[in-house]
Amino acid sequence: MLYGRELNMRWVDWLAEGRVGRWPAAVVVAAVYCVAQVVIMPLASWLAGTGVSHDDAEQLMYMPYLWLGYGGSQPPLYSWLGWAVASVVGPNILALKILKYALIFASLATVHATVRWLGHSARAAAAAMFGLLLFPQIFWEMQRQLSHSIAALLFSALLVAALFAVLRRGSTLAYLVLGLVAALAVLSKFNNLLLLAALLAAAASMRATRPAVKSPKLAISAAVALAALAPTIYWSATHTASVMSRSYKFGMDAETNAVMTALTGTLQLANAAMNFAILPVIVIVAALGFARLMPRGPAADTTESLLWRTMEFGMALTLVLVLASGTTRLSDRWLLPVLFLLPMTMAIRLDAFGAKGRTAQGVMIGVGAVLALGAMPVSWFVQVRAGDGLSRVVQMQYGDLHRSLTRDGAVRTFVSDWHWVGNLRLVDPVAVVLNDEVPAFTSLIEEPAMLVWLDSDVPKQRHLDALARGGFAPAGDYQFVTAPEFLSEGGRRVGFVRLSKAETSSQPEATGASPPELIPQP
Repeated sequence: MLYGRELNMRWVDWLAEGRVGRWPAAVVVAAVYCVAQVVIMPLASWLAGTGVSHDDAEQLMYMPYLWLGYGGSQPPLYSWLGWAVASVVGPNILALKILKYALIFASLATVHATVRWLGHSARAAAAAMFGLLLFPQIFWEMQRQLSHSIAALLFSALLVAALFAVLRRGSTLAYLVLGLVAALAVLSKFNNLLLLAALLAAAASMRATRPAVKSPKLAISAAVALAALAPTIYWSATHTASVMSRSYKFGMDAETNAVMTALTGTLQLANAAMNFAILPVIVIVAALGFARLMPRGPAADTTESLLWRTMEFGMALTLVLVLASGTTRLSDRWLLPVLFLLPMTMAIRLDAFGAKGRTAQGVMIGVGAVLALGAMPVSWFVQVRAGDGLSRVVQMQYGDLHRSLTRDGAVRTFVSDWHWVGNLRLVDPVAVVLNDEVPAFTSLIEEPAMLVWLDSDVPKQRHLDALARGGFAPAGDYQFVTAPEFLSEGGRRVGFVRLSKAETSSQPEATGASPPELIPQP
């Protein structure tokens, strides 16, 4: 048993301080991990004939387009990056995974490099990096689905590094880079405005860092950021319906009493913070206990103090925003731009405690690595099977579905009321695939076109109305097929009808025939 513990400690020590050639072992392991996922996950889907989750399917839908905005209340940067990758390898699962894991690796490497650049130990850098993998939203949710949050993680980390570059160097170039990175952070996820405000407020509150914030050079950062954001700001101002299309997620109309709204919003914020950070907090507390260490001791240095204050200002600003907007629903991942700093800050703190701090850092490294490795095989299964609810669209055999939908003739455009339809581009990469969140989607329809939907006898009325406003109407009776699902004896009921360009048309009734199988039985 002693030998096993010694072996584990050697493994952790190698991750913390070992090198592979010129590179830190921790960064090399992260790179190997991400490359393995890029290879295995598309291969698994290809062998199973399945699709991807709703977040990735949405990106498949947008990959042909380089626009200033894409609707769905989401910023455009992740979709721009998806367009760039798809331009090289095509609109497929490989492109999705290259994008996703390149961003995840860059996030991990940025945190590691930032801690080292700030003068802290290799062990602290590894603990900060693997500490990110203590968040379920990072080691699991980002692999299972998510899209824009992955870009937000990277550009949040880069924004922190850019501010420290300003604090340490104060050059005109550093301020210029800060402005550019700030713009990219906002374009990755709009709530990165909170991180930017929190960083500036924290720096302004400390005597050692205040001069950098008061410097006239900060105007350079502001000018660069506004110039980079101006096109998307203009697009958002002229497409307010698209920008606000998912505002219902915030539950702003859930309460009518002002006091109850404020109380509900505050409790939701506390609950979201707990859900986001509870596992890292538990692991950090366990690491301190394992090392028999109390996190008291030398006063925090400027770096650590700034990071703690950034989290404090970030949470305070979030609370103000929640109360001012009447928000009564909060997703835990929306706090990522603020709370992702927790492991990094704690890893830096532990540098001041000698051997006991090294032990606690080792626990953070070991647990983070184990969680990531444990998530790997599960992520492969979820890639082809997923679960119920929104994730169930992964299971469908899209090759069979596409053959059934086109058996009476080619289809150029597939239109649906949800992101799942993006999966049809895995079978027909040149197809136009749209849903009604795409801005002005009816103007993009190319004939022959088809309306498809899931699990109901008729398509949604709002979708038919939107098509009618664009001059399209169903042409014929509604038809149905059963799309086979991976590892399932049943299937998914899919309705479809061809569309025609017309000023008026009556809506057909659903046929009463039972859905035929996609693959004719002998």
